[in-house]
Amino acid sequence: MAAFGGAIKLFLCLVLWLNNLSSLQGAEDFYEFRYPFIKRASSFSSSSSFSSSITDEVSYDYIIVGGGTAGCPLAATISQNFSVLLLERGGVPFSNANVSFLTNFHIALADTSPTSASQPFISTDGVLNARARVLGGGTCINAGFYTRANSDFIRRVGWDARLVNESYPWVEKQIVHQPKLAQWQDAFKDSLLDVGVSPYNGFTYDHIYGTKVGGTIFDRFGRRHTAAELLASANPKMLTVLVYATVQKVLFDKTGKRPRAMGVIFKDENGNQHQAFLTNNRRSEVIVSCGAIGTPQMLILSGIGPKAELEKLNISMVLHNEFVGKGMADNPMNSVFIPTDRPVEQSLIQTVGITKMGVYIEASSGFGQSQDSIHCHHGILSAEIGQLSTIPPKQRTPEAIQAFIKTKRDLPHEAFKGGFILEKIARPISTGLLNLVNTNIDDNPSVTFNYFSHPRDLQRCVDGIRMAAKVIQSDRFTNFTQCDKPTVEKLLNMSVKANINLIPKHTNDTKSLEQFCKDTVITIWHYHGGCHVGKVVNSNHKVLGTNRLRIVDGSTFRESPGTNPQGTVLMMGRYMGVKILRRRLGKTARV
Repeated sequence: MAAFGGAIKLFLCLVLWLNNLSSLQGAEDFYEFRYPFIKRASSFSSSSSFSSSITDEVSYDYIIVGGGTAGCPLAATISQNFSVLLLERGGVPFSNANVSFLTNFHIALADTSPTSASQPFISTDGVLNARARVLGGGTCINAGFYTRANSDFIRRVGWDARLVNESYPWVEKQIVHQPKLAQWQDAFKDSLLDVGVSPYNGFTYDHIYGTKVGGTIFDRFGRRHTAAELLASANPKMLTVLVYATVQKVLFDKTGKRPRAMGVIFKDENGNQHQAFLTNNRRSEVIVSCGAIGTPQMLILSGIGPKAELEKLNISMVLHNEFVGKGMADNPMNSVFIPTDRPVEQSLIQTVGITKMGVYIEASSGFGQSQDSIHCHHGILSAEIGQLSTIPPKQRTPEAIQAFIKTKRDLPHEAFKGGFILEKIARPISTGLLNLVNTNIDDNPSVTFNYFSHPRDLQRCVDGIRMAAKVIQSDRFTNFTQCDKPTVEKLLNMSVKANINLIPKHTNDTKSLEQFCKDTVITIWHYHGGCHVGKVVNSNHKVLGTNRLRIVDGSTFRESPGTNPQGTVLMMGRYMGVKILRRRLGKTARV
């Protein structure tokens, strides 16, 4: 009988595996039907000779470097009227189970294979981080929360409010959903209201003080919908998308008064080099949308950046600009682990508390319960799988890394039942910089964010942790977790010991909230800056001192919009695309 039961169990597992396999195969077949313009980079036909005549090449009105959160809606919009070549260094997300399903959120981040959708990096601050490497960009590896920026942000960046309010719904109708509220999120919502984060604003995309439920790019079946799906709105006859196309630099004509973008050099999945060129029209453009890490890196590799850095790396200078890579910022986040006496449903951010003290309070649950999650800590990467080259040398000892790994593996499985309360600072004052380590586009640059270097940021973290502690100790939350009301000190000690970054710990000093903030700082991938408006680009996002070169992504931001930036970066791609079309064609633009 036992053998028969085992056979039945094996059969059911096989059926489930085949069903998942079939689903993924169906997704692959479907994307080839729905997106016939997506091809591998090796299919591109061009001469590899740099001396060949431009007239022999296929040319494009617009070349967009980076098929991410902004690049996809931008390409879909511009293709309504002009020919567009969209180049993405990663693959497609549609048949990738680690991208497609909410339950695999943490697995995608822990995958460090060369073809992973997530490329890990570690800032010189010692904080583990990730950047996207897939068509759809950060929308493929993030926690899915969708919200709009507040009106003050739109005013500060100088955008047309009417067009902004037309561009958000264009995104929302295609890929955004109202979440089914998980029990953890519901208890968290009630606790926020109990401790005064009010009023309750219900379900809304708007950024409003108080407690609210936001949108999500996960549907009710837990399937992710990414920026890549916005390409379905493109004109398929005018758009070419190449995946596994790693752009190495932008090409310039330097014979005139200003360097003029001509095209790009990229390599395909086999390592072969190609060139792609713009048409001779003066309004054709190369648009860089590689994100806050990739865009400053791309500019420097193309010869635009601080003269001393270009000379150090032996890069031929196209234009000196000391501000490229400067003003890098990341919204520091700290998490407090909350144990429960039973497993809880997996949930990513659905509810948020927007306080007037410059702090956001969020929550997640259930991602520490499986054996493969324990060493990831809620999907935040572990030292054993990180790229350690950017860690300050004094912290890069083999003993430190092994101790990090051992501490996590020694934690009991039961300790991971529960979830996290997350506290994040809005508009950090502390900033850092980005420098290239070498000239290999595949390698991460060195990035410093200088978390909490400004005392105001540290004070806001302390205020946020105090607020999180009140939420955790509220009757609503303790009734839900069915655990004894824990002391704040005990919770903070548990969180410190969880080892979530490579910063030396002070486990006997958790009574000092300032020290707790410094010891346990992590990221939720809202880094921005490096190509600020007024420093690197003008108000229309054209690169200063050049012709036919523009930047459309979060590298131009001085602050991260709203509680979570993805909604505004998605909107930005649509917004800038419409602006480009209307300025070029006026009322005749098809948008």
